[in-house]
Amino acid sequence: MVSAKPLDDMMILTFSTGEQRLFDAAILTGKAFSPLSDENIFKNCKVVDGVVTWLDEEIDCAPEYMYTNSYEYPSLKSVV
Repeated sequence: MVSAKPLDDMMILTFSTGEQRLFDAAILTGKAFSPLSDENIFKNCKVVDGVVTWLDEEIDCAPEYMYTNSYEYPSLKSVV
C-alpha cells in the first residue's frame, strides 16, 4: 500500500503495483475500530510501512485484508 485517500466511509487505496481499489471502511467493526466512527479520526489516516494506520499507529488494518475486501477502482488515466 502506498496511499489511502479517505472519502465519507470509503477509501481509495493505491497499492505498490499502481492498482487502485475502493475499500468500504464500514466493514471495520468491533471495539478496536470504534474510534473510526469519528470522521476527523477516520480522515486522518496515514500509510506506515505499507499499512493504513490511525491515531499514531494505535489502529491499523492489514493491506491484505483491505485488498481482499475492496473493489476495482479504475483511475481516470485509463479512461482518458
